[in-house]
Amino acid sequence: MPLRRVEEGAEVPSAELKHTFQIAASPEEVFAHLAEPSHYVGLSPLVVAVRDVRRSGGTVHYTAVERFRFLGVLRHDNVIDVTLAAVREGLPYSAEISGDVRSPGRVRMNYRFAIESHAAGSVVTDTLHLHTPPGLLRFAASRAGAVQRARARILTTRLARPA
Repeated sequence: MPLRRVEEGAEVPSAELKHTFQIAASPEEVFAHLAEPSHYVGLSPLVVAVRDVRRSGGTVHYTAVERFRFLGVLRHDNVIDVTLAAVREGLPYSAEISGDVRSPGRVRMNYRFAIESHAAGSVVTDTLHLHTPPGLLRFAASRAGAVQRARARILTTRLARPA
């Protein structure tokens, strides 16, 4: 089957996923956790390793390894390039972690965590913009949505205040 080249500026299938959740941790704690690449191991259930971390000002570039399992037996490690930028904005406290992910399968994802102060701690809005080759959007969006919901649960557990 011949490969179809997508020219720059041509439309590719895309989707936006947004998940907002509250967390009983201060915005500063949430920001510090999400700004550190090593914390993404296990925070995203697919990420099993982070390596080659390079910092340049407020931007961090690193390589992450996503592990996919098919049929519970077959394993595929997907090596992705990640850029992360962290910006604190002032009072009332708000901050943003954003960046992009480039996958070998030509799946691209821009992400943004908006962190706002809330009476119970923080409100986090996790927004993903996916761009895929034709035929992959449904699969990529279902995986990304599952990871997004799991990330909220895992982050909430990791940063839970002791009772």
